[in-house]
Formats: sequence, C-alpha cells, structure tokens
Amino acid sequence: MLLSQWQQGGSEFVWNNHRLFCRVAGQGKSVLLVHGFPTSSMDWQALWPLLQQNYRLYTLDMLGFGLSDKPQDFRYSLFASADQWQAFVLAHGLSEVAIVAHDYGDTVVQELLARQHEGTLPFRISSVSLLNGGLFAEATFPILMQKLLLSRIGPLVARLSNFASFARSMQKIAGSRLPDDLLREHWHLVVRDNGRVVLPKIIQYIRERKKYRERWSSALQNAGIPLQLIIGNQDPISGRTIAARWRQLLPNSRVIEFDDVGHYPQWEAPERVFSALEITHSVEMSGSPCMARAFRH
Repeated sequence: MLLSQWQQGGSEFVWNNHRLFCRVAGQGKSVLLVHGFPTSSMDWQALWPLLQQNYRLYTLDMLGFGLSDKPQDFRYSLFASADQWQAFVLAHGLSEVAIVAHDYGDTVVQELLARQHEGTLPFRISSVSLLNGGLFAEATFPILMQKLLLSRIGPLVARLSNFASFARSMQKIAGSRLPDDLLREHWHLVVRDNGRVVLPKIIQYIRERKKYRERWSSALQNAGIPLQLIIGNQDPISGRTIAARWRQLLPNSRVIEFDDVGHYPQWEAPERVFSALEITHSVEMSGSPCMARAFRH
C-alpha cells in the first residue's frame, strides 16, 4: 500500500487542539495498532489488510509522528502518547479493546496497562500482543543514531540527518534488506512538517523507560490478561535479549521468535505475524466510524 493510499484512507482526530492522523476500518471486535519510533501508523500497512478481514482496526499517528502535527514547544512523553490513545478510544465509545503494538508503542501500552491495574483506565484492555521494543531497559541496546539523538548534540544530528543516514540505520536493525521505496515513504513522514526538530525531543522516551522501569515492568507482570511477545531475533536493539528477559519475568506468557527477522516483524514477515497473533476479547464491543472529517494536507 502506497503512502498516498494510506493517507486517503485516514481521517483527523483532534486532541488538545492538535490534529492527529487516524485510520479506522474493518468489522468485528476492536483492535488498536500502536506504532513505533521514528515511524508512524504506516508501520501497519502490510498487516492491515490481513487483520481487517476479522477485526475493527484503529490506528493513530501519535503527536510528533507521521501525518500528525509536530509542535516544537510540546513536552513529548510516553505518558502524553498514552493520553492520546486513551482519548481516541473514548471518542469512539469503545468499552473493550485488544492491542497490537511495536517499539515505542510497546511502552505506551505498558503505561495503559499500568492505568488499568490502578483502576483509572476508562475502558478495558482484553489482550496485548507486543512486537520488538524496549520493554525492559536493562535488556535494550540502542544503536549509535539513537544515542546521538539522545545526547546534547541531538538537535545538530537531527538537522544533519538525511535519507541515506536514515536508511543505513534502518537496514542495520532489519533481518533482511528493506526496500528503498518503503524506506523513502517512511523518511518522508519523518521529516514532513519540520519533523527533524522534534526527533531529539521524542527520543527522550529512552530515559523515561529507565526512570519508570519498575512501573512499566510491573504493568506487564500484573496485567492479568493474555499477553504475547513476537520477536525478530536479528534485531540488535530489542531482539533476543528482550525475549530472554520476558521469559524470566513473565514465564507463563507466550513468546514467538523469528530467527530470520529483525526489528520490524510486521514489515519483514507480516503473514507470519498475522498467523502468530492471538487476539482475545471477553465482551461484545461497540464501535463507530472515525469521528472526524477527511484528513488532508
């Protein structure tokens, strides 16, 4: 699916006066698809038509990502991203959702699970499937570009970044060569609307993961719902080490490992991810069309 097709199928959701790109399609039980960093909801383009056959799908470009607004004066955080998803679910009148997430999105979901455990989440998460991401700070190993963006020279590194440097970083974490045309579309979404400027702000989530490690690890351990981890083992950031730590902390939860896949299982092996997913709901849910006007730029 081309970027133009992905965009045409989307709408606009307004959160705190910011415009967020969203897509809603399909019929059946509700499933949220939560994207990673530095990409966008287009992370799910290959998996979308497979899931759409049986589920009502909801996805969102979180603030600072993709086709959504990228305000430079916003205090980006995983907590704010969780707030956006919470508002999005409420706006659609959903009482229960299953979630599939990747990378940055994994920790957004951990925060939503923490709120559910505390009794403050105004809807129910029935099951969670997580793809490669830094779920446990002690088992996550950022690559050089991430470390540079996180450092004091992050703003300079972001300004000097280009498609070639982006593509090199993405290829390093993949299990097989990613198509140039796919990477160019994702790069276009990264840099649109002066997106380079917000990258060093958003990537502070790596520090958040360390600071709130206990909260978010406990959220998984106390979830009380079906959890599964789908991991591409060729990922040098959050591959085998995350799977091993998951087994230590969550010995009764399901783990699926793909030895020939890297950081993006949903790009590299969408059919295998689809076959591996176990999505569980406990009650019938209601849903409505994306409550917004057509999204245009």
